[in-house]
Amino acid sequence: MLLGLVPGLGLASKVTKGAKGAGAAGSDVEKVVTVSKGRFPESAQHIEDAIDAGKPDILTIDRANTASNRRDSLRGIETKPGLDRDEYPPAMFQEGGQGASVRHINPSDNRGAGACIGAQCRGLPNGAKVRIDVVD
Repeated sequence: MLLGLVPGLGLASKVTKGAKGAGAAGSDVEKVVTVSKGRFPESAQHIEDAIDAGKPDILTIDRANTASNRRDSLRGIETKPGLDRDEYPPAMFQEGGQGASVRHINPSDNRGAGACIGAQCRGLPNGAKVRIDVVD
């Protein structure tokens, strides 16, 4: 079952789908979180590239470890003036942290995509699984 508008049925509550990258194939997913290529082109491209390189598209919410995951993922990655260090998987997920893909991108794009992902995860408990989809 896919989360989204189902003709004649409305909004489904769970998704069951295998991950494209390494991850929880066949696991129950609470929600599909979308990132728009039109609104956040650099973040969307980073997500697609990271998933294509084997990072998971199914992620587990773990807000308690966000700060330590961010430290682990950004350790040793230099800052660049005028750019943010974008992480995938993001630090708010159990799969984030050490080994995450990090790319320098426009701060507005990075922060907007982060806020978009965070807003879509609002209300979901720690331990909930979401699937990240890039959409046009």
